[in-house]
Amino acid sequence: MDVGATLFATDRSWEPGPLAEELEARGVSSLWIPEHTHIPTSRRTPPPTGDAELPEEYARTLDPFVALTWAAAVTTRLRLGTGILLPAQREPIVTAKAVASLDHLSGGRLELGVGFGWNADELEDHGVTMGQRRAVARERIEAMQALWADEVASYEGEHVALSPSWAWPKPVQEVLRPDGDGGQAPRRGVPVHLGGIPSPKVFGHIASWGDGWIPIGGAGLTEAVPRFREAMAEAGRDPDALRILTFGTIPDAGKMAHYEELGVDECVLRLPSAGRDEVLRTLDSYAPFLPG
Repeated sequence: MDVGATLFATDRSWEPGPLAEELEARGVSSLWIPEHTHIPTSRRTPPPTGDAELPEEYARTLDPFVALTWAAAVTTRLRLGTGILLPAQREPIVTAKAVASLDHLSGGRLELGVGFGWNADELEDHGVTMGQRRAVARERIEAMQALWADEVASYEGEHVALSPSWAWPKPVQEVLRPDGDGGQAPRRGVPVHLGGIPSPKVFGHIASWGDGWIPIGGAGLTEAVPRFREAMAEAGRDPDALRILTFGTIPDAGKMAHYEELGVDECVLRLPSAGRDEVLRTLDSYAPFLPG
């Protein structure tokens, strides 16, 4: 099982470049950075954390692609991930270009963790309602996948229209996608992992356009992981080719062993959104769980 790390990168946390160097030196597999374009002050939407007040870092996030580009420039092996990117709040053609460019420049090290979004206020400022967000995110991801894979890309949906177009660079990586005949075929692209609860709706999205699942919370995986694998097989996807990544984990020996036994592919550990010294203290405490 790979071990990655995630940090809420802000203008007050440790910078992503030095952090990435430290993670690579310690044998950590990946660095994942979230995004929020902005946080409306209305606070009409309750915090997803269950806190009375939304933590300040939500309003201070760095752009994930800018942050990950710095991380890419100072490392050679560390995989780079968004966790979580919000496609319903992004223009897909520009985002596809940023993704392909970073994958190209990093030598094929980029992965996308994506979600549908929880903040109604934030979504509405991007012209998307809560009820639309799943359909909008799906179409934008599918349009980006066409731009990454196809010599001449096009897409026609309810929310996205792309006329036949050229777009380079293409990503370095290839991923397995449904081929329309009940099988799978390699296509140029970056892995896209969907965050969500174990449900038929989430599993259906992953079977259609995803490459992996980021469960929300680590509880219940004993039952959920077999359900996920069964759902993928029934949809004609190879369960062994789809990754499962637990996210924001505070590690202990029993938890890590349990995840590995279940077949979790990567456990992404939570780092504090803090300065260098606090992050390093946390990494030191995680040393027994890192490859070295």
